[in-house]
Amino acid sequence: MAAIHPGWPAVLTAGPVSLRPPKRSDAGPWSRSRIANAAWLAPWEPTSSQSWRERNSPAEFRRTLSRMRAAARIGSMLPFIIVYGDDLVGQMSVSNVIRGALRSCSVGYWVDHRVAGRGIAPTALALVIDHCLTEVRLHRVEVNIRPENQASLRVVEKLGLRREGYHERFLDIDGAWRDHLTFAITAEERLDAPVLSRLTTLPVPPG
Repeated sequence: MAAIHPGWPAVLTAGPVSLRPPKRSDAGPWSRSRIANAAWLAPWEPTSSQSWRERNSPAEFRRTLSRMRAAARIGSMLPFIIVYGDDLVGQMSVSNVIRGALRSCSVGYWVDHRVAGRGIAPTALALVIDHCLTEVRLHRVEVNIRPENQASLRVVEKLGLRREGYHERFLDIDGAWRDHLTFAITAEERLDAPVLSRLTTLPVPPG
């Protein structure tokens, strides 16, 4: 995939955590992880008419991969697979990339519950923020989180993201319009030091 905008494709790494572009061979591991995590992930996922198994099948991943690659080629998205050691354990998407005067993006992610609590999500998000505010040449990164999602709120707290606002009935999630909190960071707030350096520890290797 030829790069036609800054910062993509990219591989980002810190200790045993890596982020890389998705590929067709991820379809099986991605589907197995998503199906195993139905109870963990479904409450935070966009509303869909498909069953959980249908929307997380290998075939659906391959269809989504085509759309992600097309969006990445035009610079409106940076899709990443989260790898811990050698295993696919999640996904992180930089979306709504806007250039011009705004130069902003949104980040969303999920991590397999079997490796939750090991610092993988904060590490992955820090890597992506640092990348977006440097190599991708954006000025602002935002993360939208439901107020009930305590795990994700702890992630942005660890990284020191600033709370920007409260949006009522913001996104259609799990069958209803859900309120969301918006957190953000700009290039000035990064203070010329990697956001990754705000973490006191990095994940230990699996095993």
